[in-house]
Amino acid sequence: MTVVPLSPQAPLAERLRPRHLGEVIGQQHLLGEGMALRLAFESGQPHSCILWGPPGVGKTTIARLMADAFDAQFLSISAVLGGVKDIREAVDKAQAARTGLQPQRTIMFVDEVHRFNKSQQDAFLPHVESGLFTFIGATTENPSFEVNSALLSRAAVYVLQSLTEDDLKNIVLRAQGIQAVPAIEPDALARLLAYADGDARRLLNTLETLSMAATREKIDPVTDAWLLRVLGERMRRYDKGGEQFYDTISALHKSVRGSDPDAALYWFVRMLDGGADPRYMARRLIRMASEDVGLADPRALRLALDAADVYERLGSPEGELTLAQCVIYLAMAPKSNAAYKAFNEAKAFVKKDGTRPVPMHLRNAPTQLMKQLDYGKGYRYAHDEEDGFAAGERYLPEGMTDPGFYRPVRRGLEIKIADKLEELRKRNSATG
Repeated sequence: MTVVPLSPQAPLAERLRPRHLGEVIGQQHLLGEGMALRLAFESGQPHSCILWGPPGVGKTTIARLMADAFDAQFLSISAVLGGVKDIREAVDKAQAARTGLQPQRTIMFVDEVHRFNKSQQDAFLPHVESGLFTFIGATTENPSFEVNSALLSRAAVYVLQSLTEDDLKNIVLRAQGIQAVPAIEPDALARLLAYADGDARRLLNTLETLSMAATREKIDPVTDAWLLRVLGERMRRYDKGGEQFYDTISALHKSVRGSDPDAALYWFVRMLDGGADPRYMARRLIRMASEDVGLADPRALRLALDAADVYERLGSPEGELTLAQCVIYLAMAPKSNAAYKAFNEAKAFVKKDGTRPVPMHLRNAPTQLMKQLDYGKGYRYAHDEEDGFAAGERYLPEGMTDPGFYRPVRRGLEIKIADKLEELRKRNSATG
């Protein structure tokens, strides 16, 4: 790797900022050979796009590199701090660049574009359509919800991913390669990578703090114990990917299963306070709704999915309240793992069993030949039967006894399901 020398006083993130595409760490699904963004760079023709991904994954860096690749003026607006006045000033600069003695393209980069309201986003449309500038928006939120459809239709959407542990290790190695960071023992490095949680900016800021403290105290190498002492509680409490993390999610899951809403809320908040991604928490709640509540209360799964959607719309901290509501609901819902157990038993059975043929009466017969071969012959259409149930009809392969995978519990809606199942089985038996 070649790094353009900068003053040692420059921020570490700036000293390590990639100067060309080959130096970018991560996002190889977009920047690798033959991938979409790489092809865009190589085409020589910039196009408007939305870079969607979590913080610290290289959205701004990619936009800057695109400006360099196309020898374009790079203008940046922060939607958090800017407004229509900033947009107008940027438009004036783009027009001046296009009509100057040496005409130049302009890349208009809008960070946190989802923070602009509809009218502010609309202000870009005529200039994107006229080709005055190439628009690049960066967002951590789903652009389907947060970016105007008119603007979205004129921009390609590229989804960036959190950096992997290997990506983060490479950043540390690059920092050490320019003597910006001391040696770090494996346990301390693992804690740093867990704290960074795929965010290069967070990692670089932490490394910079760490480097200054290590230089002051003449520490080399950095140990886990020293790291905790210097960087404090934030490092101690966050343990994503470690034993404490999985112990805590286990405690949350078991508290929900055990119908204790207070304990479930406690562990839920502990995880949020420790830095767990609320989206990860939402996925776990969906799993709990399927595994532990199941058909005893089918509304639980719908509520968990809705809570995840609400979080995507609101983000933190507002969206976390909806997740907390879901935690309470799941804890208080009637519990059943009958569907979970039935699914696992069916998988185990099929794995060890042979490939049994489909009975002739259950086969589809879309052609005359298949009908002549008795495909579908004798099938009883359940809707034409009494109560919509073809009593005595068999749907399992020939010679296979009823495995009884699904055994509903006597809780919640499954009480009614169990009663219905028992009634249907009696009607089947009565037919012989």
